Amino acid sequence: MKKIIITFLLSAGLLASCADLEVTPTSFVTEDNYFVTQDDAVASVTAVYASLSLDPGEQSLFGRNLYFLTDMGSDYAAAGVSATNPQVRAMSSLTHDATNDRVQVAWRQIYNGINRANVSIDNISKVSGSEVIKTRLINEAKFIRGLLYFQAVRLWGGVPIVLHESTSINLGDLKTNRSTVDEVYNQIIKDLTDAEALPKTYTAADAGRATSGAAKAILAKVYLTRKDWPNAIAKSREVINGGYGYALFEDFQDIFTKTKKNGKEHIFSVQFEPNQAGNGSSGSTFQATSFTGFTATEPADIISDVALFYDIYAPGDKRRDVSYAKQLLNPSTGTLYTFPKPIFKKYLDLSNLATPSNVAINFPVIRYADILLSLAEAINEQGGPTAEAYELINQVRRRAFGKDITTPDASLDLSGLDQTSFRAAIQEERKKEFVQEGQRWYDLVRWGTLVTEVKKVTAKNSVSERNNLYPIPQSERNINPDGLPQNPGY
Repeated sequence: MKKIIITFLLSAGLLASCADLEVTPTSFVTEDNYFVTQDDAVASVTAVYASLSLDPGEQSLFGRNLYFLTDMGSDYAAAGVSATNPQVRAMSSLTHDATNDRVQVAWRQIYNGINRANVSIDNISKVSGSEVIKTRLINEAKFIRGLLYFQAVRLWGGVPIVLHESTSINLGDLKTNRSTVDEVYNQIIKDLTDAEALPKTYTAADAGRATSGAAKAILAKVYLTRKDWPNAIAKSREVINGGYGYALFEDFQDIFTKTKKNGKEHIFSVQFEPNQAGNGSSGSTFQATSFTGFTATEPADIISDVALFYDIYAPGDKRRDVSYAKQLLNPSTGTLYTFPKPIFKKYLDLSNLATPSNVAINFPVIRYADILLSLAEAINEQGGPTAEAYELINQVRRRAFGKDITTPDASLDLSGLDQTSFRAAIQEERKKEFVQEGQRWYDLVRWGTLVTEVKKVTAKNSVSERNNLYPIPQSERNINPDGLPQNPGY
């Protein structure tokens, strides 16, 4: 997917203040003179996708910035010695407040993406071209908008719902108050339901765009988060039985192999390319922050407790050595280097460790294993484990040990559990399966176990119930203090 950023610098309202001055802008782009052709519409939606992976001068939303909140803000990830930013270290120790710049940047990046989606949704219908293509593009923008609001409502609770680009420069008109959590979820469901009309697949040139299967998959997670078990079950089954061709990779490593992007397990991924936009900080910085070279220096992103998160894998579980690296082959010396503490490995490009900016591994927002475990969880919560629920979790477990996923294996398969034990088994599998995939904090909050689990990590024992939400950025509250009341504890 081409990475094109479209910024609308001038609106018609900015030209209306001087009646005697007639100006036809020649160096700016307005919605009226930009949205003309179908190519313009395609470029605008490509810019919506780019909001997930590009933010020049800053670490991108899914390239690392969201990680601070969803992973480092949980139990297993922490700030290493190389993380010298005090704001990052505060996130790691869960002592952050409403002025924390990582929280502020996440808010800005999410709403930047929402605003780009709004611009596309509001303007695409007026361009010339195929109605089918225009409808598809609008639904792609709705998918991204729904996805971003899903991040926002879980991070902050009720947030402002903005569905159209503002045409006013009046500060009062620009203020939008917090909506309720239910209102935000209703909008998310509406956007993703519209996006279910998207194509099932695309040609190779458009690989990575949102599909109907992706919309259904995110909807399944929305219903799971809402504890709407019947709809979570129904939507997950639509993903599994919808003829999309989704399946688990036979080898867990393939999920994070750059030559197997957008494969059968990848339902929706944020796309990253080598040296994206010519600026490593604009794309994915996971390699640069997980690997500082063959030295004893801790990288910026580290495992918080080896015993709690590395040593828990059973012998033969391939997920450990894909998620973490205790040893790596030094290509310059040919020796096997052993790190003092395991480093994160999923996003390391082992073929190009010397150039950290050239990270080309996509970020999996949702993959097929997530749907299998989500369905198993919803079934169990609705009435206890069933044969279907056991098969779902057992397929994930079999793949983890390199076994044929369709063949029962008495040495691995779970059976005979009650609802409570099955719930614990699901939680354990998710902890091992989704390391550094932006799932852990959301999972712990959803299960109501964030404080209990995080307190097990000594360096994070300041955690409290306030950490089930992030603070509304103070910079936003300074503009609209009455409409954006602060979350408890901040």
